[in-house]
Amino acid sequence: MRKILFGIIVTLIVLFAFKYCGEKRDSKLVLQENTALIQEQIKNVGKLVVTEGHFSQVFTYENSKQIFGDLIQVEKKALVVVNADVTIAYDLSKIEYAIDASTKTLQILDIPKEEIKINPDFEYYDIKADYLNPFEAKDYNEIKKTVNKQLIKKIEASYLKSNAQNRLLSELSKFYILTNSLGWTLEYSQTPIES
Repeated sequence: MRKILFGIIVTLIVLFAFKYCGEKRDSKLVLQENTALIQEQIKNVGKLVVTEGHFSQVFTYENSKQIFGDLIQVEKKALVVVNADVTIAYDLSKIEYAIDASTKTLQILDIPKEEIKINPDFEYYDIKADYLNPFEAKDYNEIKKTVNKQLIKKIEASYLKSNAQNRLLSELSKFYILTNSLGWTLEYSQTPIES
């Protein structure tokens, strides 16, 4: 009886030991996967959003076509209200630079072009269409394309791009502060920056 009881206890201890070690191994795998994911995400973050803007626009869409020659004209109309959020960002991972330790110089070779993201929100009102000229997917796509073109023109005419460039220079001035405090020289376009 003692041998049987001793065998059962040893068996239970061995089972619990295997179960405990298996759970620990699984938690280590999950931890390593999470660490790898976090490192991947940190590498992917490199965009600096320097300016945000908001544009609103009321747009009237009209489309008519002739059927049966010039006998009948069928129209479709829609009133579209567009609210768009615009962000201007720079991908800092694309900045090209060179470090010359012998002359203690950090040279910025190239700053990437700004990236403009437009996120429009369309609201359609007062949609009128004839049975012979209904609204179709291509009409909605045409509206979106036209509105995006107009928004790009508004962005080009606005202060957003110049403000974004000023904000970028403000952020890049931190390079100057760092290099100056270490006794290095900062150059951009082969011109030393002194202030």
